[in-house]
Amino acid sequence: MLKDRDFIRLSLELNLFFGRIMKEHLIFMAISMPIINSKYVLEADTLKESFEKLLEEVVSLSKGLISKEALESNEFVTKYTLDAEKQVEDLFGVCINKKLTEATLDLADKKSEPLYNLEGYVADLNERIKNLLMEAIKFKEEVHEEVLKCRLSTFIYPQMLEHLVEEAKFYLKLLLAIQERNINDKDILEKEVFWNHVMMDHALFTRGLLDPSEEDLIKRAQDFSKKFEELVEKTKDAKKGQACEISGKNLKATEEVKDFNSAATKGILACEIKGLINPLLADHLLRETNRYIRLLKDFLKTCK
Repeated sequence: MLKDRDFIRLSLELNLFFGRIMKEHLIFMAISMPIINSKYVLEADTLKESFEKLLEEVVSLSKGLISKEALESNEFVTKYTLDAEKQVEDLFGVCINKKLTEATLDLADKKSEPLYNLEGYVADLNERIKNLLMEAIKFKEEVHEEVLKCRLSTFIYPQMLEHLVEEAKFYLKLLLAIQERNINDKDILEKEVFWNHVMMDHALFTRGLLDPSEEDLIKRAQDFSKKFEELVEKTKDAKKGQACEISGKNLKATEEVKDFNSAATKGILACEIKGLINPLLADHLLRETNRYIRLLKDFLKTCK
């Protein structure tokens, strides 16, 4: 059973990370559809704005209440995020609430403040986010189905659309668990299977979105996809007694991907890497890698 302070902190950290991930999913969907799909573009933009409004509340509550480890992980924002948002606005004409990013960057400079009586407010905020998340899942599933039936065109791979749905469902599962004050730290291997699959997908998408001339980067992305495909199976097969050993291997591989993603984000922002990957997508992948690294490091502390 979660204590009030842990409930508040874990809720805010989860929503700071995944709320931004969800709104960026909707940005990527909107900018990847041709004008003939304006109905879906507008719906994606409306959902994106709704996530931004709720994120404003999350950020405003988070001053002094987020763990040092979460802030230092760079999973909420990185040094590239703001520039990536500006570049995507300029390239695609999409509107992004950059003040959210500026405010999130400032969270590390805030000292702890009294909690007061935030538990009820945070529980209500979680409930509103849950309802919006369910709408977003329904929208993503509809777009995915229409693409599979060749009734809708988009420049996002069908497998990537499925990936967006699965991440949203994973967020919903975690949010419901927090709302019920029922966090199970024993299912670490199950979470690692999910995140290894995410890392594998990221590598595959990166490989497919790079320009064919970027042969070295394509090969590295391919190598990462194969490595995480193997780690998915090894983590699935691991017994509880092997959790520390397999988590160490997952951490080593993920830290290698982080270096790759960080260099890729920097290169795409500087227009030094050719391909179809926009800088916000590159930064998005980097932040997900950062979160997985923190999850693994937190668990591995218990192995000493």
